[in-house]
Amino acid sequence: MTTNLPNAQGFFGEYGGQQLPPELKQVMDDISAAYDEIKVSEDFKKELNDLLRHYVGRPSPIYFCRRLTEKLGGAEIYLKREDLNHTGAHKINHCLGEALLAKKMGKTKILAETGAGQHGVALAAACALVGITCEIHMGEVDIVKQAPNVLRMKLMGAKVIPVSRGTRTLKDAVDSAFEEYLSDPQNFFYAIGSVVGPHPFPQMVRDFQQIVGVEAREQFQEMTDNLPDTLVACVGGGSNAMGLFTAFLGDKDVAMVGVEPSGLGLDTPDHAATLTLGSPGVLHGMRCYLLQDEAGEALPVYSIAAGLDYPGVGPQHCHLKDIKRVTYEHATDQECLDAFVMLSRTEGIIPALESAHALAYAFRVAPQMSGKRILVNLSGRGDKDLEFVAERLHL
Repeated sequence: MTTNLPNAQGFFGEYGGQQLPPELKQVMDDISAAYDEIKVSEDFKKELNDLLRHYVGRPSPIYFCRRLTEKLGGAEIYLKREDLNHTGAHKINHCLGEALLAKKMGKTKILAETGAGQHGVALAAACALVGITCEIHMGEVDIVKQAPNVLRMKLMGAKVIPVSRGTRTLKDAVDSAFEEYLSDPQNFFYAIGSVVGPHPFPQMVRDFQQIVGVEAREQFQEMTDNLPDTLVACVGGGSNAMGLFTAFLGDKDVAMVGVEPSGLGLDTPDHAATLTLGSPGVLHGMRCYLLQDEAGEALPVYSIAAGLDYPGVGPQHCHLKDIKRVTYEHATDQECLDAFVMLSRTEGIIPALESAHALAYAFRVAPQMSGKRILVNLSGRGDKDLEFVAERLHL
């Protein structure tokens, strides 16, 4: 179910690769070689699949939003319920794979960044499961916004490092974690939290996440005797979207829409609409679309959803934009909050703020799509966002 990309150098078209100092190239090549070995190992696949079934709770179901469909009119709306996974989001799918790989490579510590905390929680759980030290770097702004997830990480034994530099959000957490990784790359493993970074991480995270789309394709046909007309997923780095999209890339009649955060508006600096307003550049070891200044430095970005405020995006998304296989749209903070409340009150499902961006787009277009079926990847649950949203909405 994978595509024929990336190529041997890790490029998706002109994006990706290994934009690294020479001393790190061999380390990344070693990870790539180890991944190439384990991904065809029957023992590894069995171990991972057993954990996905018995630990994560896969397959996650598809749910038809009957009341929501009636309320909006137009298209039928379905959800791929990644929010029901153990740890509350899609992130556990690739965190288990990365933790198992690090353990088999003999690494002594796994490092990672996190924004919304879902990657951090999933990695803390995976590290506790396989018995390896875990260190999570997280911006101070996000630590305040995502306090419940910080407690979960600490309870499962992870060391949480507050990051006070820059905007004190996701991009700065990546920088901080990567600097710690550089102190001992032979013994440490950097578990990147999305389909971003130097090769092989965009490929590896996509491969671990594609189970979302593989399941969804089979489940949707079983439910409806058809494929969805449109797939919708939020995009920050882009792991949940690639997880859903990959299994459908060959289905030309299935439209795909990635939804970025337009924050307070595209006419303000307070957004993270990378594919909408960015241009090609280099960030965190990869070539990708990037919100950057004239000197090529990443700009500060913003989103109400801590997991989406990243100035770059996965290189495969950049390629899919250029070849026009996927359309990239955007949703504002207010649209996100409205969708958060609507799903909660109409279907009794509280979505993550990240996922609510995808819902906002689906709710916007559904009334004009009579007779069509929209499948939204509900990538995470909103427990982590409740206190923040309650304060914003004066609940």
